[in-house]
Amino acid sequence: MSIRTTAMGAGCAAAILGALTAAEPAHAAQQCGKASWYALTSRTASGEMMDPSKMTAAHPSLPFGTRIAVTNRANGRSVTVRINDRGPFVGGRIVDVSKEAARRLGMVRAGVVPVCISRTG
Repeated sequence: MSIRTTAMGAGCAAAILGALTAAEPAHAAQQCGKASWYALTSRTASGEMMDPSKMTAAHPSLPFGTRIAVTNRANGRSVTVRINDRGPFVGGRIVDVSKEAARRLGMVRAGVVPVCISRTG
């Protein structure tokens, strides 16, 4: 894919490229968007109990058990989490992480941050 810059400038091309990146399918090598965190104590979609102290996450379509790296684009911190739930169910968000993962990412206070995710190993 190539994006040509025209009279609208490189900023427009960057915005288009950003929109395309955010719309990549879940199986893509890397996906960028927004992340939030949650700390419920109920059953996850995989059947296990949600434990806010574990390094887990919810993703709309990645298989349960998949390990992904989540990088906070605001501060560069990165963690590895295991997918064990479905979500998020808010537009524009690509992953919900556990409270412990959020703490390590430095996003508890912010609640929602820009991230990129990619499969590990």
